[in-house]
Amino acid sequence: MDRFGGSQGASPAVVGPPRLPFADRRAAGRDLAGRLGRWADEGDLVVLGLPRGGVPVAGEVARMLDAPLDVFVVRKLGVPGHEELALGAVASGGVRVLNDEVVATFGVSDADLALLTARARREVAAREIAYREGAPALAPTGRAAVLVDDGLATGASMRAAIAALRTARPRLIVVAVPVAPSEVCRSLRGDADGVVCAATPDPFSAVGLWYRDFRPVTADEVREVLRQTRR
Repeated sequence: MDRFGGSQGASPAVVGPPRLPFADRRAAGRDLAGRLGRWADEGDLVVLGLPRGGVPVAGEVARMLDAPLDVFVVRKLGVPGHEELALGAVASGGVRVLNDEVVATFGVSDADLALLTARARREVAAREIAYREGAPALAPTGRAAVLVDDGLATGASMRAAIAALRTARPRLIVVAVPVAPSEVCRSLRGDADGVVCAATPDPFSAVGLWYRDFRPVTADEVREVLRQTRR
């Protein structure tokens, strides 16, 4: 578990492990914000929530750290005929990252890649428009970006998000989640500049087990969190 002390003007640092299960995603976000003291006073901080479940968590982090909030949409690219297996992903801004080994192993053609990518980019763009309601996207270039989700099981989506976000050239990327397996948190340290996992229970099983209220987050809820933060 990562623990970072707060600094003057930052939210108070949380000491010790959280009491599990979290009441809900907002409660988890408040706990998580208290563990981000190392970055709380970054003047160029931006918080990016992975829809949908990561956005209520990110909203509390952004509120407590007095930072702007945006969504960072990631859409997996599945191998044709084996859609559960990711060959890459498309993320906000239309950025595509590929796992060249998977592409080569399954012999995915350039034509299939182009078709999958175009479809995923349309879906990502549509979701961004629906969530932001016409508000402009926040540019992470040169900023300290905190990528937030409500938890990690394998880390695959977060790893794709990090790779995609790198292309926007942020100054640094911090991954922040309320709960995840310890081995996943360790593995992400090779991809991100910082990793904060509030709780790493063992055995882990599933993200939803560590919340009392883990109802699916709706698109309307995502929009409302973004509206509240803009206000």
